[in-house]
Amino acid sequence: MPPKYKINLDLVKCPMPAQDPNVRNKNFQEVALGYTAEMAVEEAKRCLQCPKKPCVDGCPVNIHIPEFIAEVAEGNFEAAYQIINQSSSLPAVCGRVCPQESQCEGKCNRGIKGEPVAIGRLERFVADYHNEHASADSVKRPTPNGHKVAVVGSGPAGLTCAGDLAKLGYDVTIYEALHLAGGVLVYGIPEFRLPKAIVQKEVDGLKALGVKVETNMVIGRVLTIEELKEQYEAIFIGSGAGLPRFMNIPGENLRGVYSANEFLTRSNLMKAYLPDSTTPIQQVKNVAIVGGGNVAMDAARTAKRLGAENVYIVYRRGMEELPARKEEVEHAEEEGIIFKTLCNPVSIGAADVTDPRDPAYGTVASLTCIRMELGEPDASGRRRPVEVPGSEFTMDMDCVIMSLGTSPNPLIKQTTPDLVTKRRGEIEADEDGLTSIEGVYAGGDAVTGAATVILAMGAGKKAAAAIDKYIQEK
Repeated sequence: MPPKYKINLDLVKCPMPAQDPNVRNKNFQEVALGYTAEMAVEEAKRCLQCPKKPCVDGCPVNIHIPEFIAEVAEGNFEAAYQIINQSSSLPAVCGRVCPQESQCEGKCNRGIKGEPVAIGRLERFVADYHNEHASADSVKRPTPNGHKVAVVGSGPAGLTCAGDLAKLGYDVTIYEALHLAGGVLVYGIPEFRLPKAIVQKEVDGLKALGVKVETNMVIGRVLTIEELKEQYEAIFIGSGAGLPRFMNIPGENLRGVYSANEFLTRSNLMKAYLPDSTTPIQQVKNVAIVGGGNVAMDAARTAKRLGAENVYIVYRRGMEELPARKEEVEHAEEEGIIFKTLCNPVSIGAADVTDPRDPAYGTVASLTCIRMELGEPDASGRRRPVEVPGSEFTMDMDCVIMSLGTSPNPLIKQTTPDLVTKRRGEIEADEDGLTSIEGVYAGGDAVTGAATVILAMGAGKKAAAAIDKYIQEK
């Protein structure tokens, strides 16, 4: 069916207003400022309303994208939100942090000649419009169906699973290990990319549906999975992947070496970036972030905002192979982050201090790297980095942040003997999230290892449908 509106034939997206790079790299306010209503309408009119809807196939939670965009084009912003809300419990989050370029926008036919429709920016606009204009009592709580489900973890997988089950009338309780709900959305992603007030708004929306959230509940310590099974008809484990990896190189135990998880948690969850914060975080001059993913970009841009003079991304492959989103890399470059690609650390040097009473004793003073070149593709399909003999060099450094990926915390596995896991601790689950234990489902980073917010949400959504089917058939 052809669109009711006149198609906007512009080949490029409506630009996203943003803070100036030399201003934003000194504050923690959101970088992207969002579309105005006029911008959103004009961008929405770029949608061709394709009959086959390839963008929907590219979305892990299958949002009805052309339908919501058509409403935006007509100025019906709340109607657009209600369409998104049928599929996604976290639209304000997804509109900000999802890798749309490789998912929905990657399938958009407008991208064949020119740029795809800015689906993510439109989703963000619609969610922000709803959050600004909707009243708290507008949420209609579903009729209870008499069944109880527990959700372990309040990250994107857990929140999505809980939201979908709550909409079906389930009595859902989320158990969160930290003191604040949101998982990686609050401890991992910086304020300048995802304001925490937005995450809280999404959590409050789930509470309005009847979802209960129990914080400071470390499952495997306070309660076990077996003890939860005695209280609930089904359990979803969305405990994420919070165990950092290190390189095991000399000097990695020096003071001033962080995992990206610890560094970002101190800044994001514990608010170390605020002037009056009591959370300690190192004030550094020269900092190296080892890794090239989105988390590495977050750590680098955070360090810059905390006052570091020189911030380096040290990555063993080239710029073309960086796994981070293109937009995040561009933002980092604009903000003055220095990219040292085709380099790999071999050791971390200590300050030349022998007196244990000296504050500099045992602290980082340098980083020695070796240059790399790309060889033949490895199992991942990317060209394998190979060391260039004799090419070592040393940089002055007072902080090194390792951003090499994460694995699931082993606590749940250690206290749940019947739960089958993989080599790195990821939980074994089928495509619906069913684990080796009847009635226990899992999804998100706890199953896949560290991945994207939207893939975790997709897993939570599938598991919610499977849990509903399991309980109704039982």
